[in-house]
Amino acid sequence: MSPAHNKSESVKEALDALDRGVEPERSVQRDAVRALLAELSRKAPGRSVEVRIPPFGAIQCVPGPRHTRGTPPNVVEADPITWLLVATQRMTWADAVRDGRLRASGIRTDLTEYLPLTGREAD
Repeated sequence: MSPAHNKSESVKEALDALDRGVEPERSVQRDAVRALLAELSRKAPGRSVEVRIPPFGAIQCVPGPRHTRGTPPNVVEADPITWLLVATQRMTWADAVRDGRLRASGIRTDLTEYLPLTGREAD
């Protein structure tokens, strides 16, 4: 993973590439996804929701009952580009779910109250 001071830069670089109509380089996507997941983990500490952005990362977050075994009851999963767009509110949560680009199962999986994320681990 990139050094901490480069994390918000990777998010900016990924979004700039998307604005130009090109897919961000894999390493940029990876660093941006991980930066946004790290910030979500900081903003929503807990272990009741598992957020999966394959192949780059997965975290547990959101206060509530902790999941310990088997398939978690509250799972959010998206591809890296969708995650970048939703986490930075360039795509709404509702649109991503409606279009099938983001899958959210469980009663705690609506993460809109924690968005947008900037990729910075400290505000």
